[in-house]
Amino acid sequence: AQVRLHQLMIDKLQNAQKLLEGIALGKFDKIEKHANELVRISKTAEWLAAHKTPRYEVFSREFQEAAEGIAKKAKAKNMDGVTLAYFDLTKSCVRCHQHVREIRDARRPGDRENTLAAVSVAR
Repeated sequence: AQVRLHQLMIDKLQNAQKLLEGIALGKFDKIEKHANELVRISKTAEWLAAHKTPRYEVFSREFQEAAEGIAKKAKAKNMDGVTLAYFDLTKSCVRCHQHVREIRDARRPGDRENTLAAVSVAR
């Protein structure tokens, strides 16, 4: 399952990069295609079961909604809407990865001080 999740994260990153390329070039078809692929990735069983915490579920839902919003705005050829939804997508990624690192660090023996410092900074 970890190998499959790792591959999903690679696929997510590649699609996010192609999405940004589409935004930079103003190619709405490319934007819509890669936004829809991000939605598909975020609905896989491995993604949904990766880190079963309430915060993870919130970030995952935010990611899906932002990706769906990008696809919808791209279909309407609304670059301002695409850009705002892309910001929301990126924000959800950053916040979720920070959360996952906090969980991972909390599980490491001997890293208690670093984990407590990271958690207190995140609040």
